[in-house]
Amino acid sequence: MTSKPIAIGSDHGGFELKNHIIDHLKEKGIEYKDYGIYEEKSADYPDCARPVCEAVLNGDADKGILICGTGIGISIAANKFNGIRAALCSDVYSAKMSKEHNNANIICLGGRVTGRELAFMIVDTWLEAEFQGGRHAERIAKIHKIED
Repeated sequence: MTSKPIAIGSDHGGFELKNHIIDHLKEKGIEYKDYGIYEEKSADYPDCARPVCEAVLNGDADKGILICGTGIGISIAANKFNGIRAALCSDVYSAKMSKEHNNANIICLGGRVTGRELAFMIVDTWLEAEFQGGRHAERIAKIHKIED
């Protein structure tokens, strides 16, 4: 699936789901690195998105998982980093398409709105999906031009 660990992080709203996903990754033998938070206390999602985005951008991780209460705030923050394509996914089909068509390098989830088992299916689907390239690569290139 990936040769580098998956970067994972959350704010307080995603803390519990993040820990469940970490346990799920461990059970599947998937390497990860937890970029915090490490205790359930109030934390600002832009601050929590930064280390995961930086890990993906600098090559310490190929992919990242970010979680806040709804997934909305942390996905908005993550997408402010040039080169990050963070997709908020609340269903399996969107997770699959976010990788196959958009080559999302970070997936975002809502800890207060996505059940644990569904989150596992979303993460598994996203990790197993592969970017299809072709016309989709041309569209990703257009996104990068917007960033420039």
